[in-house]
Amino acid sequence: MTFEPVPEEPFWARILKIALAAAMVVLTAVLVIGGASYLGRQVGAALGPEDETDAPVDVEPGQPVEIVIASGSSGQDIGAMLAVQGVVHSALEFEVAVRNVDAAQRLQAGTYALTTLMDPAEVVAILVAGPTPAVYRVTVIEGLRVEEMLVALAEITPHEYSELEDALLGGDVVSSLREMPEQTTLSDWEGLLFPDTYEFAKSAPPESILQRMASKMEQRVNSIDWSDWRALGYTEYEGIVLASLIEAEVRVDDERAVVSSVIHNRLAEGMKLDIDATVYYALGTRDVTRFDRTVDSPYNTYVVVGLPPTPIALPGKASLVAAASPEATEYFFYVLADRDGNHVFAKTFDEHLDNVNRARDVGVPP
Repeated sequence: MTFEPVPEEPFWARILKIALAAAMVVLTAVLVIGGASYLGRQVGAALGPEDETDAPVDVEPGQPVEIVIASGSSGQDIGAMLAVQGVVHSALEFEVAVRNVDAAQRLQAGTYALTTLMDPAEVVAILVAGPTPAVYRVTVIEGLRVEEMLVALAEITPHEYSELEDALLGGDVVSSLREMPEQTTLSDWEGLLFPDTYEFAKSAPPESILQRMASKMEQRVNSIDWSDWRALGYTEYEGIVLASLIEAEVRVDDERAVVSSVIHNRLAEGMKLDIDATVYYALGTRDVTRFDRTVDSPYNTYVVVGLPPTPIALPGKASLVAAASPEATEYFFYVLADRDGNHVFAKTFDEHLDNVNRARDVGVPP
Protein backbone atom coordinates (compact mmCIF):
# COMPACT_ATOMS: atom_id res chain seq x y z
CA MET A 1 0.00 0.00 0.00
CA THR A 2 1.32 3.34 -0.85
CA PHE A 3 0.57 6.66 0.88
CA GLU A 4 0.53 10.05 -0.61
CA PRO A 5 2.76 12.36 1.35
CA VAL A 6 0.78 14.81 3.48
CA PRO A 7 1.63 18.34 2.52
CA GLU A 8 3.44 20.17 5.29
CA GLU A 9 1.18 22.71 7.05
CA PRO A 10 2.24 26.26 6.33
CA PHE A 11 4.14 28.03 9.13
CA TRP A 12 1.57 30.83 9.43
CA ALA A 13 -1.18 28.28 10.01
CA ARG A 14 0.66 26.68 12.90
CA ILE A 15 1.21 30.11 14.53
CA LEU A 16 -2.49 30.92 14.16
CA LYS A 17 -3.51 27.68 15.90
CA ILE A 18 -1.18 28.37 18.82
CA ALA A 19 -2.51 31.92 19.19
CA LEU A 20 -6.11 30.69 19.15
CA ALA A 21 -5.34 28.08 21.80
CA ALA A 22 -3.68 30.69 24.07
CA ALA A 23 -6.63 33.03 23.64
CA MET A 24 -9.03 30.29 24.69
CA VAL A 25 -6.98 29.66 27.86
CA VAL A 26 -6.97 33.35 28.78
CA LEU A 27 -10.69 33.70 28.06
CA THR A 28 -11.47 30.70 30.20
CA ALA A 29 -9.39 32.11 33.09
CA VAL A 30 -11.10 35.49 32.83
CA LEU A 31 -14.52 33.88 32.90
CA VAL A 32 -13.61 31.77 35.93
CA ILE A 33 -12.05 34.65 37.88
CA GLY A 34 -14.77 37.07 36.87
CA GLY A 35 -17.43 34.62 37.92
CA ALA A 36 -15.77 34.06 41.26
CA SER A 37 -15.40 37.80 41.78
CA TYR A 38 -19.03 38.37 40.91
CA LEU A 39 -20.07 35.57 43.22
CA GLY A 40 -17.89 37.02 46.00
CA ARG A 41 -19.47 40.44 45.58
CA GLN A 42 -22.92 38.96 45.63
CA VAL A 43 -22.17 36.98 48.81
CA GLY A 44 -20.46 40.00 50.38
CA ALA A 45 -23.47 42.16 49.62
CA ALA A 46 -25.71 39.62 51.25
CA LEU A 47 -23.58 39.16 54.37
CA GLY A 48 -22.30 42.75 54.78
CA PRO A 49 -18.64 43.77 55.26
CA GLU A 50 -16.49 41.38 57.28
CA ASP A 51 -15.34 44.31 59.47
CA GLU A 52 -17.23 47.55 59.68
CA THR A 53 -13.97 49.45 60.02
CA ASP A 54 -13.02 48.34 56.49
CA ALA A 55 -16.02 50.20 55.11
CA PRO A 56 -15.26 53.79 53.98
CA VAL A 57 -16.42 56.32 56.56
CA ASP A 58 -18.67 59.23 55.71
CA VAL A 59 -17.32 62.22 57.63
CA GLU A 60 -16.29 65.78 56.86
CA PRO A 61 -12.54 65.96 56.25
CA GLY A 62 -10.20 68.08 58.34
CA GLN A 63 -12.07 67.86 61.64
CA PRO A 64 -9.82 67.60 64.74
CA VAL A 65 -9.70 64.21 66.45
CA GLU A 66 -7.75 63.23 69.57
CA ILE A 67 -6.55 59.63 69.41
CA VAL A 68 -5.17 57.79 72.43
CA ILE A 69 -3.17 54.70 71.50
CA ALA A 70 -2.60 52.32 74.37
CA SER A 71 0.72 50.58 74.85
CA GLY A 72 0.79 47.18 73.16
CA SER A 73 -1.83 48.03 70.53
CA SER A 74 -1.37 46.11 67.26
CA GLY A 75 -1.51 47.68 63.84
CA GLN A 76 -4.95 46.12 63.34
CA ASP A 77 -6.18 47.55 66.65
CA ILE A 78 -4.91 50.99 65.72
CA GLY A 79 -6.36 50.78 62.21
CA ALA A 80 -9.75 49.84 63.60
CA MET A 81 -9.68 52.78 66.04
CA LEU A 82 -8.60 55.23 63.35
CA ALA A 83 -11.35 54.08 61.00
CA VAL A 84 -14.05 54.28 63.67
CA GLN A 85 -12.95 57.84 64.49
CA GLY A 86 -12.88 58.77 60.81
CA VAL A 87 -9.15 59.54 60.71
CA VAL A 88 -8.76 57.14 57.74
CA HIS A 89 -11.31 55.78 55.29
CA SER A 90 -10.81 52.20 56.43
CA ALA A 91 -8.70 50.03 58.66
CA LEU A 92 -7.50 48.09 55.61
CA GLU A 93 -6.04 51.23 54.02
CA PHE A 94 -4.12 51.95 57.21
CA GLU A 95 -2.81 48.37 57.49
CA VAL A 96 -1.59 48.49 53.89
CA ALA A 97 0.19 51.79 54.59
CA VAL A 98 1.85 50.21 57.66
CA ARG A 99 3.03 47.20 55.62
CA ASN A 100 4.35 49.43 52.83
CA VAL A 101 6.96 50.91 55.16
CA ASP A 102 7.33 47.91 57.48
CA ALA A 103 6.20 50.03 60.45
CA ALA A 104 4.20 47.46 62.42
CA GLN A 105 6.76 47.35 65.24
CA ARG A 106 7.48 51.09 65.21
CA LEU A 107 4.06 52.56 65.93
CA GLN A 108 4.25 54.44 69.25
CA ALA A 109 1.66 54.65 71.98
CA GLY A 110 0.47 58.04 73.20
CA THR A 111 -2.01 60.82 72.59
CA TYR A 112 -2.18 62.34 69.11
CA ALA A 113 -3.99 65.35 67.69
CA LEU A 114 -5.10 64.19 64.22
CA THR A 115 -7.83 65.17 61.76
CA THR A 116 -10.49 63.26 59.85
CA LEU A 117 -9.80 61.60 56.49
CA MET A 118 -6.03 61.91 56.54
CA ASP A 119 -3.70 60.18 54.12
CA PRO A 120 -2.97 56.80 55.77
CA ALA A 121 0.75 57.12 54.93
CA GLU A 122 0.82 60.48 56.74
CA VAL A 123 -0.85 58.94 59.79
CA VAL A 124 1.71 56.12 59.83
CA ALA A 125 4.57 58.65 59.70
CA ILE A 126 3.08 60.54 62.65
CA LEU A 127 2.64 57.40 64.73
CA VAL A 128 6.18 56.29 63.98
CA ALA A 129 7.58 59.69 65.01
CA GLY A 130 5.68 59.48 68.29
CA PRO A 131 3.49 61.94 70.18
CA THR A 132 4.63 65.53 70.63
CA PRO A 133 4.44 66.48 74.30
CA ALA A 134 1.91 69.21 75.03
CA VAL A 135 3.81 72.37 75.91
CA TYR A 136 3.06 75.93 76.86
CA ARG A 137 5.14 79.07 76.69
CA VAL A 138 5.97 81.25 79.68
CA THR A 139 7.54 84.71 79.51
CA VAL A 140 9.00 86.07 82.75
CA ILE A 141 9.90 89.74 82.40
CA GLU A 142 12.87 91.54 83.91
CA GLY A 143 12.38 93.56 87.07
CA LEU A 144 9.80 91.32 88.76
CA ARG A 145 10.21 90.47 92.41
CA VAL A 146 10.18 86.78 93.26
CA GLU A 147 6.64 86.88 94.67
CA GLU A 148 5.39 88.67 91.56
CA MET A 149 7.12 86.06 89.42
CA LEU A 150 5.41 83.20 91.29
CA VAL A 151 2.04 84.91 90.85
CA ALA A 152 2.71 85.19 87.10
CA LEU A 153 3.74 81.53 86.88
CA ALA A 154 0.63 80.44 88.79
CA GLU A 155 -1.53 82.23 86.22
CA ILE A 156 0.16 80.55 83.24
CA THR A 157 1.22 77.11 84.48
CA PRO A 158 -1.04 74.33 85.81
CA HIS A 159 0.38 74.92 89.32
CA GLU A 160 -0.94 76.95 92.23
CA TYR A 161 1.13 79.68 93.87
CA SER A 162 1.49 77.55 97.00
CA GLU A 163 2.90 74.63 94.99
CA LEU A 164 5.50 76.85 93.37
CA GLU A 165 6.42 78.46 96.66
CA ASP A 166 6.77 75.07 98.38
CA ALA A 167 9.04 73.81 95.59
CA LEU A 168 11.25 76.90 95.88
CA LEU A 169 11.53 76.79 99.65
CA GLY A 170 11.52 73.03 100.16
CA GLY A 171 15.02 72.31 98.88
CA ASP A 172 13.90 70.85 95.54
CA VAL A 173 15.45 73.79 93.65
CA VAL A 174 19.14 74.63 94.06
CA SER A 175 21.51 77.37 92.93
CA SER A 176 25.28 77.54 93.04
CA LEU A 177 25.18 81.34 93.12
CA ARG A 178 24.69 81.56 96.87
CA GLU A 179 24.53 79.38 99.97
CA MET A 180 20.98 79.26 101.22
CA PRO A 181 20.25 79.68 104.95
CA GLU A 182 18.68 76.77 106.81
CA GLN A 183 15.36 78.58 107.02
CA THR A 184 14.97 79.76 103.45
CA THR A 185 12.57 82.59 102.63
CA LEU A 186 11.42 83.94 99.30
CA SER A 187 13.75 86.93 99.60
CA ASP A 188 16.67 84.47 99.65
CA TRP A 189 15.66 83.48 96.11
CA GLU A 190 15.30 87.06 94.94
CA GLY A 191 17.18 87.64 91.71
CA LEU A 192 18.29 84.02 91.25
CA LEU A 193 15.74 82.98 88.61
CA PHE A 194 16.48 84.23 85.12
CA PRO A 195 13.78 86.24 83.33
CA ASP A 196 13.26 84.82 79.85
CA THR A 197 10.79 83.03 77.58
CA TYR A 198 10.54 79.31 78.29
CA GLU A 199 8.64 76.33 76.93
CA PHE A 200 7.57 73.70 79.43
CA ALA A 201 5.72 70.42 78.98
CA LYS A 202 2.30 70.53 80.63
CA SER A 203 3.43 67.62 82.77
CA ALA A 204 6.46 69.52 84.14
CA PRO A 205 6.31 69.71 87.97
CA PRO A 206 6.94 73.02 89.80
CA GLU A 207 10.49 72.11 90.82
CA SER A 208 11.47 71.41 87.18
CA ILE A 209 10.12 74.77 86.05
CA LEU A 210 11.92 76.70 88.77
CA GLN A 211 15.14 74.69 88.50
CA ARG A 212 15.36 75.46 84.81
CA MET A 213 15.08 79.17 85.60
CA ALA A 214 17.70 78.90 88.36
CA SER A 215 20.07 77.00 86.07
CA LYS A 216 19.58 79.61 83.33
CA MET A 217 20.62 82.35 85.77
CA GLU A 218 23.73 80.35 86.69
CA GLN A 219 24.62 80.09 83.00
CA ARG A 220 24.08 83.80 82.37
CA VAL A 221 26.10 84.89 85.40
CA ASN A 222 28.93 82.48 84.61
CA SER A 223 29.12 83.74 81.03
CA ILE A 224 30.08 87.25 82.20
CA ASP A 225 33.61 88.45 83.05
CA TRP A 226 33.45 89.57 86.68
CA SER A 227 37.23 89.94 87.16
CA ASP A 228 37.14 93.75 87.64
CA TRP A 229 34.24 93.41 90.09
CA ARG A 230 36.00 90.67 92.06
CA ALA A 231 39.14 92.82 92.17
CA LEU A 232 37.10 95.36 94.14
CA GLY A 233 36.41 92.68 96.76
CA TYR A 234 32.91 91.72 95.70
CA THR A 235 31.36 88.36 94.75
CA GLU A 236 29.30 87.39 91.71
CA TYR A 237 26.25 87.21 93.98
CA GLU A 238 26.82 90.83 95.00
CA GLY A 239 27.10 91.54 91.29
CA ILE A 240 23.58 90.16 90.89
CA VAL A 241 22.47 92.49 93.71
CA LEU A 242 23.97 95.44 91.83
CA ALA A 243 22.39 94.27 88.57
CA SER A 244 18.98 94.15 90.26
CA LEU A 245 19.36 97.79 91.31
CA ILE A 246 20.15 98.74 87.72
CA GLU A 247 17.18 96.71 86.47
CA ALA A 248 14.84 98.40 88.93
CA GLU A 249 16.07 101.92 88.15
CA VAL A 250 16.63 101.96 84.39
CA ARG A 251 14.07 102.05 81.60
CA VAL A 252 16.38 103.22 78.79
CA ASP A 253 18.85 100.51 77.79
CA ASP A 254 21.68 102.91 76.93
CA GLU A 255 21.71 104.20 80.50
CA ARG A 256 22.43 100.88 82.22
CA ALA A 257 26.22 101.18 82.14
CA VAL A 258 26.04 104.84 83.22
CA VAL A 259 23.81 104.10 86.23
CA SER A 260 26.18 101.25 87.02
CA SER A 261 29.05 103.74 87.05
CA VAL A 262 27.20 105.97 89.55
CA ILE A 263 26.70 103.01 91.91
CA HIS A 264 30.34 101.92 91.49
CA ASN A 265 31.55 105.45 92.22
CA ARG A 266 29.41 105.74 95.34
CA LEU A 267 30.50 102.33 96.64
CA ALA A 268 34.14 103.31 96.09
CA GLU A 269 33.63 106.50 98.15
CA GLY A 270 31.65 104.78 100.91
CA MET A 271 28.56 106.85 100.14
CA LYS A 272 24.99 105.72 100.70
CA LEU A 273 23.45 104.67 97.38
CA ASP A 274 20.19 106.62 97.89
CA ILE A 275 18.26 104.41 95.44
CA ASP A 276 14.48 104.84 95.55
CA ALA A 277 13.81 101.29 94.31
CA THR A 278 15.35 99.84 97.47
CA VAL A 279 12.95 101.86 99.61
CA TYR A 280 9.92 100.55 97.72
CA TYR A 281 11.28 97.03 98.16
CA ALA A 282 11.76 97.62 101.90
CA LEU A 283 8.14 98.82 102.12
CA GLY A 284 6.87 95.88 100.05
CA THR A 285 5.11 98.18 97.61
CA ARG A 286 5.42 99.89 94.25
CA ASP A 287 3.03 102.67 95.21
CA VAL A 288 4.92 105.98 94.87
CA THR A 289 2.56 107.65 97.36
CA ARG A 290 3.91 105.38 100.11
CA PHE A 291 7.56 106.29 99.59
CA ASP A 292 9.33 106.76 102.95
CA ARG A 293 13.09 107.13 102.92
CA THR A 294 13.21 106.81 106.73
CA VAL A 295 11.86 103.24 106.82
CA ASP A 296 13.91 101.00 109.11
CA SER A 297 15.17 98.23 106.84
CA PRO A 298 18.50 96.79 105.70
CA TYR A 299 17.19 97.41 102.16
CA ASN A 300 16.84 101.18 102.68
CA THR A 301 19.90 102.58 100.92
CA TYR A 302 19.06 106.07 102.16
CA VAL A 303 19.96 104.82 105.64
CA VAL A 304 22.34 101.87 105.17
CA VAL A 305 25.69 102.18 103.44
CA GLY A 306 26.53 99.63 100.76
CA LEU A 307 24.52 97.11 98.80
CA PRO A 308 21.24 95.61 100.04
CA PRO A 309 21.50 92.09 101.51
CA THR A 310 19.84 90.46 98.48
CA PRO A 311 18.77 91.47 94.99
CA ILE A 312 15.51 93.41 94.81
CA ALA A 313 14.32 92.13 91.41
CA LEU A 314 15.05 89.74 88.56
CA PRO A 315 17.89 91.25 86.50
CA GLY A 316 18.21 90.51 82.81
CA LYS A 317 21.48 89.88 81.03
CA ALA A 318 21.92 93.53 79.98
CA SER A 319 21.85 94.65 83.61
CA LEU A 320 24.22 91.86 84.63
CA VAL A 321 26.70 92.93 81.97
CA ALA A 322 26.35 96.59 83.03
CA ALA A 323 26.99 95.63 86.66
CA ALA A 324 30.26 93.92 85.71
CA SER A 325 31.33 96.51 83.13
CA PRO A 326 30.24 100.04 84.09
CA GLU A 327 30.95 103.01 81.90
CA ALA A 328 33.90 105.10 83.11
CA THR A 329 32.36 108.35 84.44
CA GLU A 330 32.73 110.80 87.31
CA TYR A 331 29.01 110.85 88.01
CA PHE A 332 27.68 110.43 91.53
CA PHE A 333 24.05 111.45 91.01
CA TYR A 334 21.16 110.91 88.63
CA VAL A 335 17.49 111.86 88.52
CA LEU A 336 14.61 111.35 86.11
CA ALA A 337 14.54 114.03 83.44
CA ASP A 338 11.25 113.18 81.70
CA ARG A 339 8.31 110.81 81.80
CA ASP A 340 9.90 108.55 79.16
CA GLY A 341 12.35 107.28 81.76
CA ASN A 342 15.45 109.20 80.68
CA HIS A 343 17.81 110.28 83.44
CA VAL A 344 20.15 113.23 83.74
CA PHE A 345 23.48 112.73 85.51
CA ALA A 346 25.63 114.99 87.67
CA LYS A 347 29.10 115.00 89.19
CA THR A 348 28.34 117.27 92.14
CA PHE A 349 25.45 117.64 94.55
CA ASP A 350 24.80 121.23 93.41
CA GLU A 351 24.50 120.08 89.80
CA HIS A 352 22.19 117.35 90.98
CA LEU A 353 19.92 119.85 92.80
CA ASP A 354 19.68 121.92 89.62
CA ASN A 355 18.66 118.77 87.72
CA VAL A 356 16.05 117.92 90.35
CA ASN A 357 14.54 121.42 90.15
CA ARG A 358 14.41 121.30 86.35
CA ALA A 359 12.68 117.90 86.53
CA ARG A 360 10.10 119.33 88.95
CA ASP A 361 9.52 122.28 86.67
CA VAL A 362 8.45 119.94 83.87
CA GLY A 363 6.29 117.89 86.21
CA VAL A 364 8.59 114.91 86.76
CA PRO A 365 8.59 113.70 90.39
CA PRO A 366 12.07 113.26 91.91
